[in-house]
Amino acid sequence: MMKILGRNNSVNVIKVLWCATELGLEFERTDVGGAFGGNDQPEYLEKNPMGRVPTVEVDGHILWESQAIVRYLAAKHGIGTLMPEDLGKRAKSDLWMDWYTAHLHPSMTTIFWGLVRTPEAERNNDAIEAAKVEAGQMWSILDQHLAGREYVAGDSLTIGDIPVGAAAFRYYTLVEERPDMPNLDRWYASLGARPAYKTHAMNPLS
Repeated sequence: MMKILGRNNSVNVIKVLWCATELGLEFERTDVGGAFGGNDQPEYLEKNPMGRVPTVEVDGHILWESQAIVRYLAAKHGIGTLMPEDLGKRAKSDLWMDWYTAHLHPSMTTIFWGLVRTPEAERNNDAIEAAKVEAGQMWSILDQHLAGREYVAGDSLTIGDIPVGAAAFRYYTLVEERPDMPNLDRWYASLGARPAYKTHAMNPLS
């Protein structure tokens, strides 16, 4: 059985849990990182030299980097569903995973760490507000892309939705004043109707 090492309130662990559940895979998860610690221990670092979560043990492999794990699971278990058979559609799914990392993740990290992980008296409010503006600009790009599309690569959920979807709950929870984005709102509502997303992505932030 697949073993997932990582706390379930990490956005990167959420990606893997959501993906695995959409694929109907069985797994065991162990709390590691954050308040649970363990990710700085030699045994863990031997598996994942970055000391981050998640780390996954599956099919005789030890994998880390959440999006590489998502790609692996979808390639093995989700061809035709999470991993499109059509190479063009697959590339578009992949594109939005990379877009998340390069363009959306930095501002979302500033917002999350500033509002959730930093005591109010120690917050850099100017940086947080600037990140909210930048995040709104990035989310607006995705909103425009979603016009006429149910999901980022077309009419069905793919790997491309997973990183941005995991971040979307944080955005909608933490940022009250958002640009008008009807396509993004519709897409986010459709994610919220998915049991796997509800279970793994829509939990109290900590």
